[in-house]
Amino acid sequence: MLPIDSLYRGRQINPDGIALEDDTTQLTYRELVERVEALGAALQTRFPTPQAKIGACGFNNLQHVIGILATQLAGHIWVAVNPRSGKAENTALMNLVEPDMMFADDAARDAFDIGDTPLVIAGPDGRTSADDSIDGLIDAFRGKRPVRHLLDPNTDLQAIKFTGGSTGLPKAVMQPYRTGVTLIGTVLSVFRMNADDVQVAAAPVSHAAFILMLPIFAAGGRNIVLPTPDPDRILHAFEKRDASTIFMPPTMIYKTMAEPDVAARKFPKLRHLIYGAAPMPPEKVRQAQEVFPHALETLYGQTEASSVCTTMNSAELEMDENNGSVGRATPLMRVEIKDPDGNILPPGEQGEVVVRGGLTMTGYYKNPKATAEAFKDGWLHTGDGGVIDERGYLFLKDRLRDVIISGGFNVYPGDVEGALVRHPDVYECVVFGAEDDHWGERVEAAVQLRDGATASPADIIAHAKEQLGSVKAPKNIHLVADLPRSAVGKVLRREVRERFSTPKN
Repeated sequence: MLPIDSLYRGRQINPDGIALEDDTTQLTYRELVERVEALGAALQTRFPTPQAKIGACGFNNLQHVIGILATQLAGHIWVAVNPRSGKAENTALMNLVEPDMMFADDAARDAFDIGDTPLVIAGPDGRTSADDSIDGLIDAFRGKRPVRHLLDPNTDLQAIKFTGGSTGLPKAVMQPYRTGVTLIGTVLSVFRMNADDVQVAAAPVSHAAFILMLPIFAAGGRNIVLPTPDPDRILHAFEKRDASTIFMPPTMIYKTMAEPDVAARKFPKLRHLIYGAAPMPPEKVRQAQEVFPHALETLYGQTEASSVCTTMNSAELEMDENNGSVGRATPLMRVEIKDPDGNILPPGEQGEVVVRGGLTMTGYYKNPKATAEAFKDGWLHTGDGGVIDERGYLFLKDRLRDVIISGGFNVYPGDVEGALVRHPDVYECVVFGAEDDHWGERVEAAVQLRDGATASPADIIAHAKEQLGSVKAPKNIHLVADLPRSAVGKVLRREVRERFSTPKN
């Protein structure tokens, strides 16, 4: 089995049911498979040997999804390029990976330097011939099917994806077909997807939204592709389009909860509001659970480990002792805590989160040094600090490099952020360390206030001292209109530190 077989399973379960839709078009499983097969056949005409690298740079639309599915059906490698990442970064990544062809939205043409790479436009644009558009290729090859190559799930690649780039240019992560198969089985087992599930793809299809798409296909459910993650559009899908399932990073959840009439709206089918990509302070978790009852769930992983190393369902997350946890290891993964000498630590002791199992990458593309640094004795080292309790629940303690050592004390930014957001005027914040001649490092924070809030830096510092004491309380507060974010909405701690760090005292 390969990940693309989930689409065929969905056709068997629900052939005339809606598999994929946007705001204007609905495709049944029969229709979607027909289009994917036609485009896959077109790809094999151009690249008959499997494992060609096919880049996809687009926003959320049906053609983008069909392009990804056809790439996998043809036995080629999906290279995920985010149009929001910026031209310089995307061009550098393309120079590294050297894709054999690119799918791209017309609106994403300026997101990279195409060079001599063949380009196929995802949708009609008035400037491209039918032979060089996805729809044109589908029409030309309709009724044809690609050859199903015999591929090795452990070594052949389904995708090359890029890390978040919080410490420089992202690295290219090689994901074998094994990771895709493991992910589909994991999501189906832990979240119990079925044919009635309707996923809203609001996060980028190039990243998190695709994690849930194939499991939904495997269950015979429906995927709704939203062109933009507007809070009102998301809430409308919850209310009027029978949405049961969505992945959202915390920042997207906060914006959705901030909609003026959210408390009066009803979400009868919503049962999987899954967050990840960044931690959510316990106070925000409780707020989200009030707005979206019995729906908030979480997962933890990395691009290097396909995002579902640990999970926690809504019932578990409603337990007070689990608030702040990212759940327990999923069935096909092992998650442990190690000390700097490589020893596995007992429950309750803090160290680095390490993982092994079916979700891990094969390595970084053209970067054996970084691969060797990431894998030690068969374990993938995540770079995250954490603790696993006696029950097996993982509690993260920030990236190891982000720990602030102030006056000899370890200060974890997540602990401080959790205290700051308990201030009624604080909407979101990021805590970082700044050089200090006396303390070595001092704690500082960039804070975004709620609309209309008037708290001063002194007010927020006083609140933090009451919550945490003077050692962990920020010494400086930087009030900002908005925090710098990545292309997928994560707050960029490194950029915050570079932008707001003040000179040494």
